[in-house]
Amino acid sequence: MAEGKIITPQDQAKRPKIPLELPVMPSRDLVLFPKMVLPFMVTDPNLIKLIDDALNKDKIIAIVTMKKGEEETKSPPDNLYQVGCAAQILKMAKVPDVGVKLLVQGLVRIRIMGYVQKEPYLTAIVSPHYEEYPPEQKKDVELDALMTNVRGLFQKVVELSPYLPPDLGVMAMNVEEPGILADMVASTLNISKEDKQKILETFDLKERLKEIIRFLNREIEVLELANKIQAEAKKDIDKAQREYFLRQQLKAIQKELGEKDEREAEIEELRTRLKEKKLPEAAAKEAERELNRLARMNPGSPEYVVARTYLDWILDLPWTESTEDNLDIERAKKVLDENHYDLDKIKKRILEYLAVRQLNPEARGSILCFVGPPGTGKTSLGRSIAAALGRKFVRVSLGGVRDEAEIRGHRRTYIGAMPGKIIQGIKKAGSNNPVFMLDEIDKLGADFRGDPAAALLEVLDPEQNTTFVDHYLGVEFDLSKVMFITTANILDTIPGPLRDRMEILELSGYTVQEKVKIAQKYIIPRQLKEHGLKEENLQFEEKAIEKIVLDYTREAGLRNLERQIASICRQVAVEVVKDREKKVKVVPEDIEKFLGPPRFYREVAERITEPGIVTGLAWTPTGGEIIFIEATKMKGKKTLILTGSLGEVMKESAEAALSYVRSKAAQFGIDEDFYEKHDIHIHVPAGAIPKDGPSAGVAIATALISLLKGQPVRSDLAMTGEITLRGLVLPVGGIKEKVLAAHLAGIKYVALPQKNAKDLEEIPQEIKDQMEFIFVEKIEKVVNFALRK
Repeated sequence: MAEGKIITPQDQAKRPKIPLELPVMPSRDLVLFPKMVLPFMVTDPNLIKLIDDALNKDKIIAIVTMKKGEEETKSPPDNLYQVGCAAQILKMAKVPDVGVKLLVQGLVRIRIMGYVQKEPYLTAIVSPHYEEYPPEQKKDVELDALMTNVRGLFQKVVELSPYLPPDLGVMAMNVEEPGILADMVASTLNISKEDKQKILETFDLKERLKEIIRFLNREIEVLELANKIQAEAKKDIDKAQREYFLRQQLKAIQKELGEKDEREAEIEELRTRLKEKKLPEAAAKEAERELNRLARMNPGSPEYVVARTYLDWILDLPWTESTEDNLDIERAKKVLDENHYDLDKIKKRILEYLAVRQLNPEARGSILCFVGPPGTGKTSLGRSIAAALGRKFVRVSLGGVRDEAEIRGHRRTYIGAMPGKIIQGIKKAGSNNPVFMLDEIDKLGADFRGDPAAALLEVLDPEQNTTFVDHYLGVEFDLSKVMFITTANILDTIPGPLRDRMEILELSGYTVQEKVKIAQKYIIPRQLKEHGLKEENLQFEEKAIEKIVLDYTREAGLRNLERQIASICRQVAVEVVKDREKKVKVVPEDIEKFLGPPRFYREVAERITEPGIVTGLAWTPTGGEIIFIEATKMKGKKTLILTGSLGEVMKESAEAALSYVRSKAAQFGIDEDFYEKHDIHIHVPAGAIPKDGPSAGVAIATALISLLKGQPVRSDLAMTGEITLRGLVLPVGGIKEKVLAAHLAGIKYVALPQKNAKDLEEIPQEIKDQMEFIFVEKIEKVVNFALRK
């Protein structure tokens, strides 16, 4: 309230006389301001009675707005604001079967002081708030500035807004009272009920005007942006219409000249391609329908590009185009032998496939799955198979694929839709019978977008893939002629139903001799060619290659070996650039000069120097490994401590081994009370690498017996096998990989479960000639051999 204002009797007479008690009419969506006129529609019988009673008295009622979100959850007066507006009823008209139409004018702000009646309608004690302005001689400069600002901004809103009449701006310019100006602007602005109520509750004139200015600025920003968007849209529409008229004129000119327009020529070319292409009936029908739809479209339409791209995919796919198989078995054998050393089982399987195809050309081959450690030649084997058959080769990596649409494609309703990897690969091959390699199938993922492995169930089933439907194409494509080959490092992560559809062919690691032969026959010639060297520039002695394998690589595959040979080639290339006649012959003594100190050592004998240490054998996805199991005892209270990142199964094996040793302590000459006053600690280095599985049970039991008897285990012995509480040794997996790892580490004796004897057939004969195998059914045989001096 401005200071210095004297209320005269004339001012008092101008004020509307507001009774102390007023009937209250709730308003759901509208906020009434003083001096403003609003229409209301009333249907509630109680409120109609309120109106009738008011008309019989002074026609003055209170209009109070309901709070947001509480219109239905709470009943009056709990859901009403505390500030409203006293209003005078100007007009009232009853509409039969509907209610009452009401026209009211706001008089003055009121604050609800309390309710005195709730039925049949609300009646409240109110306190009116009259606006008071400073006298002419004491004009407030800030108030004038705020009013000028409001008038200017409101004029701009009226100019920009399509829903406000231009006369409003003129009216605002003629309003002298700041309160009435603020209320008039607030009632016309397109703001929420809550914002209007906030302005109604702002009694201070300056604060109210500042609030109005904030809303006006926001409204101007919104209107300017809307007008900009509308202008751009209109511009685009005008441009499209102009292009349409020009196109129609061009069509008419071309018709007069006897020429065809570019679009008609394109449609005609597509029709010709469609007739020449021998499509299956369903695909031809779909393509014809899409082509007729394309002919009716405007080339400027986004749908035109979608339909055109779809037709290109249909016409580019090899529906009937095939390459002729070369079924010459001798030629295929020669190609496979030239490209790959050993792998006899897989080569035999490919020759069997060719033989069956010769006898029955319509035979459906099974899906092959090559499983083995990295670097064993799985992917390159797929290329060799394609070369042997005379087919096209396509490779798709599935590592990290998580979206089912990557396999089945996206539906055409999506922007940027494409066929899946299968159809894309077929198109890339240009024939419907390529060798199709699905690489890293064990690394498929799954998330909210679907399970790609489930989508592959149809692709990799010869009984179902004759009718494979890609979501993008929407028609069946026959995949039965495709030879699918998959690769994986491990089988555990491949879902059971998918694994069941594939024939598993395992590629184990290579022996030292095999690696030396492969290096001589394949790796060294390839690296010499890649580095621009000739055979006379660089030669390797066989012993030098063997030293690289043993001292610088410890892997099942060949990738690290190839890297080390490439490193030597690069160093020799530098010398050859300086001296073109340079000739280098790599001997074992030169390896450290080229590659630095050895990275791996045959440390078994050095590690096993005291009781309680045993060499175990483990299988990993990258091949076999030797592990050292260490056991020690100390004074304590019957506690078994297990360390080395051991999994649950391995921990249970250790507990079973301890229980067995305690139950047979007397038999092994061990103090039966050894566990009463001691703690046992079993550790498996390296501690940072997770380890799990039951195959270390025999090694743990042997380590405990060695510790408790005080006798060290033979350093040239490694062992594997699962142990039971009765001391039985059960078979385990990964025998070939484990034996190869033992051989690389210089182990002479390997203790294996009796039931794994059949697995030695996979071990190369030269390895079996250099090692001795002890087959055991009970742990006692292992212990007797291991603790022999």
